[in-house]
Amino acid sequence: MIVLSVFPGLAYVLLSWLHGIHLKAVIWYFAVLAVSFYGYLIHRQYRTQQLSSAQLKVWYKNLSLFYYVFCLLWLVIFLLFISEDEYDLHYIAIFTEIGASVVASVLLVPDKRLFKPTVIVLMLPLAVYFFFMGGWVGYVLSVFACIFTWVLIYAAESSHKLLIQTNFQANHDFLTGLKNRYYFIGYLQTLMVTLQRSQKCSYLLLIDLDHFKTINDSLGHDVGDHLLQEVSSRIDKQKDEGGLLARLGGDEFVVVGREYENKSECRIKAVAKAKNILTSLKESYNVDLHSLYISASIGVSLIDGKNNDANRLIKEADIAMYEAKAKGRDGIIVFDDAMQKRVEHNLEIEQLLHFALDNDELTLNYQPQLDSGGNIVGAETLARWDNNKLGSVSPDKFIPIAEQTGSIIKIGYFIMETAFRTLSEWEKQGIDVQQFSINVSMRQFFYYNFIDDVFTLCNKYLSEETRKKVVFEVTESIIAEDVDKVVRIMERIKSLGIRFSMDDFGTGYSSLSYMKRLPIDEIKIDRSFVSELNEESTDQVMVRSILYMAKHFNLKVVAEGVETQEQFDILRNDNCDLYQGYHFSRPLVFDDFVAFYKNNR
Repeated sequence: MIVLSVFPGLAYVLLSWLHGIHLKAVIWYFAVLAVSFYGYLIHRQYRTQQLSSAQLKVWYKNLSLFYYVFCLLWLVIFLLFISEDEYDLHYIAIFTEIGASVVASVLLVPDKRLFKPTVIVLMLPLAVYFFFMGGWVGYVLSVFACIFTWVLIYAAESSHKLLIQTNFQANHDFLTGLKNRYYFIGYLQTLMVTLQRSQKCSYLLLIDLDHFKTINDSLGHDVGDHLLQEVSSRIDKQKDEGGLLARLGGDEFVVVGREYENKSECRIKAVAKAKNILTSLKESYNVDLHSLYISASIGVSLIDGKNNDANRLIKEADIAMYEAKAKGRDGIIVFDDAMQKRVEHNLEIEQLLHFALDNDELTLNYQPQLDSGGNIVGAETLARWDNNKLGSVSPDKFIPIAEQTGSIIKIGYFIMETAFRTLSEWEKQGIDVQQFSINVSMRQFFYYNFIDDVFTLCNKYLSEETRKKVVFEVTESIIAEDVDKVVRIMERIKSLGIRFSMDDFGTGYSSLSYMKRLPIDEIKIDRSFVSELNEESTDQVMVRSILYMAKHFNLKVVAEGVETQEQFDILRNDNCDLYQGYHFSRPLVFDDFVAFYKNNR
């Protein structure tokens, strides 16, 4: 608008100067420059500042005023020059008025409140001028001016409707009609600016449905879509008035609450709202003759003036939501400072772990496995990480992070290769063990090149007889994947003579049907059962049940975490096969294990 006014305006000044009527044009042009400068300031404010909702409303009023004044200026120049027919300047005035109307109808299309009155104000004087010209030509031109005005308004309205429709599609989810992720990010950025200025607080709820994929896979996507629509309707009824509900994608929804005076009140309201939403979502659904029940996990992130990154807020809520899932689902977790520190620590671990292999920071320890007579019959390979900055990092911390980031593939290969080389060297030194256990993560197990890696390393380090000593330990979580695929991978590896052990047995997906299908040779009783084991504990019943079941399936049983003589006696009386734990020995480095083996012998 500024460019289309400032430069053509110079033509009026030049023409008026040539015909001795320059004073009116010069005054008008200075007014154009002044309004242009005002418009530039409005433009600069929007481009350089983050505006709150209240500021945006004021900014819009200023912008509307700018457009109205600009259009009035072109009406003024029309009125000033329309009477200058002596020099034919009235033709230029007529053409300019029509051009200004066209420009207004095109540039102001996004806002119906601007283009409609502007076009009418610009074209009406032209129609009146033609009418007062008199004669049939004047009347015809007046009618044409009215028709042209209607055409401009009709074209602008059509474009406006198309723009609104396109904007709606860009900002709304097609399935549920809710706002989508794109709109939500912009909304959240604006809200954070508002909260920074008001020093108030709000909250964000990230809602993820539990086991929705099971419904989609078993009943079909049509049922899943209808369920999502019903879920969105229920959440919409529960959200704060004036708050926002958006669908981020899949079965993830996000709710933003209204503003509160302080953080403690906001936290209380957020948790209460999350509980109401959970209660609502857990009520039964009737979808296409199916009675469905579903729960959700909700992560809560508090928004205050300190926040300035929308994606970070979503990430915080996402972390809290996955924490809720890890704790059994159907729950609410609020992201807090303690969780923030844990996340930052985990991020540091993730970054340093990336260089752990290159810096030779990963080593292996070996924990002896003994029989009921106290004889060493095997060992379990355990990874250890000692970092210059972090010190000694527990496997319970770095292994899950390695799984999440994918670095477990390289780490797992290193562990397997080092373990195979160790077993080969032990044999050369006369260290004769019956079994040698190596932990294999689920992600490593399903890695496309895992089977080839095992075959390659076996051929490089182990003889045909030595391979029979190797035991791959997998966790029960592996059963949550495609069981047929699990069996195929196990059978390929068992063709080498390698055996399989089910680690942490009894804590996850234990099932007799899976026990029957999976080609495993051993189960390990989880240390959580062993640690509480005494003459009066209910865990003793659990352990006896596991031992009985294992004997039924002809499986060897290893008890891990044995720390007292009492635990050892109870397990031995129940005919457990192998034992490992601090009662016998801590995990040992290579040379210490060799010494322990020789002393034990």
